[in-house]
Amino acid sequence: MKDINRRNKLCFGLGTVGRDMFYAFEANALLYFLSNVLTLPLWVFVTTSTLLSVLRILDAVNDPITGLVIDNIRSPWGKFKPAILVGGVASVLFYLVLFGGVGQGTGFILLFAAAYILWDISYGINDIAYWTLLPALTQDQKQREKFGAFARICANIGMYIIMVGWQPITAALGNTREAWFTVAAAVSAVYLLFLLFPLLGVRENRAAAQQEEKTTLRQMWRALAGNDQLMWTTLSMALFMVGYCTTTGFATYYMQYLFGDIGMYAVLAAVCGVAQLAALAIFPAFSKRFNRRQLYGGATALVLLGYAVFAFAEVSLFLIAAAAVLLFVGQAFIQLLMLMFLADTVEYGQWKLGKRNESVTFSIQPLVNKIGGALSTGLISISLVLSGIKTGDTAAVSIDAGGQMIVKLSMFAVPLVMILAGYIIYRKKFRISEEFYAQIVNELREKGELAAQEDGAE
Repeated sequence: MKDINRRNKLCFGLGTVGRDMFYAFEANALLYFLSNVLTLPLWVFVTTSTLLSVLRILDAVNDPITGLVIDNIRSPWGKFKPAILVGGVASVLFYLVLFGGVGQGTGFILLFAAAYILWDISYGINDIAYWTLLPALTQDQKQREKFGAFARICANIGMYIIMVGWQPITAALGNTREAWFTVAAAVSAVYLLFLLFPLLGVRENRAAAQQEEKTTLRQMWRALAGNDQLMWTTLSMALFMVGYCTTTGFATYYMQYLFGDIGMYAVLAAVCGVAQLAALAIFPAFSKRFNRRQLYGGATALVLLGYAVFAFAEVSLFLIAAAAVLLFVGQAFIQLLMLMFLADTVEYGQWKLGKRNESVTFSIQPLVNKIGGALSTGLISISLVLSGIKTGDTAAVSIDAGGQMIVKLSMFAVPLVMILAGYIIYRKKFRISEEFYAQIVNELREKGELAAQEDGAE
């Protein structure tokens, strides 16, 4: 059993390196590619960036259906691996179109919109199936925290390879459309390569999945709407993600237009990466001494302090780095806790509703990410126009004090309100404590509904 857990932890975690490289390049650099690399007329940029927000929200509604399909998979290769493979390969094809920058005017908008929605759907298939493996591998909370912490460490390594590297690499290659496509192709190859770890290495409990009854559309709706703890977790996660994505999405513009040196963006990204990796590495030690409510409260306090320093830090790289450490240590803790809260709602839903729906439950994670990304993209795009960064075919070289204030308010004030609101909702509504979760698992085991999941056998 220990050997299986060690193997699953390693292969599950390593698979996230390529996945987060792939996703981070789209999430953090695609808007910059549209605004500062391609010579798009203002109306094309506004239309395209608006479509990014609208299409993400529309596709988010599709995620529970994707979860339903995955929950109903019965194959010789298991429940999740076929979706991980198909979603992975398909998402690469549409990804390359996004960074191809093909067409002009209306033709560009239509091709980009089609590629984006198909990329979002196919990556969502991969994403839901991938993270649904976590609650399927173990029901032990501490074991989940170890699996989750290692996976988030690997994911952040992949993410920060991109965060640190994309700007200097694309600049070194000439910052042209062809250079960006080359980077996108290289990232896609790494993504597919690292998917081999979960596909070939993770040992999924296939027998338990084969015994489950298939889920109907009505049962899918009941699994979502009837799971009150899932709904409150979703709202709290969504508010957090809007704030988090908005802050990270503004980072490049902050360093270019407020600090005045875009070359230092890679330094800021490296500081953030080290801070988050360190936070995830020490999380298991903190979780032994403090319960999750205490950890969430302490992490939120760090985020508040980080925003307070960041808002007045553009004159000093040292202050920017200090603010980033506070902010991203807190955010790393919160993101990992959110993953654990979501995983625990799987057993809660099974206990309350009598049916285990891992993929339907975990379809909430990409749904939240898409809504967070959509709203933050919309906010950033509006701010780019109002601040004067994007006024014509090319981006402005500099902006005035009023434009800088717009960037600061959008990057700090709005996200801070969102993150605080998410924490307040968690404190008032989330009730799956460690003790309550143990009671749920014990009752399910007494009824024989979890025993088959513990051996980790193929």
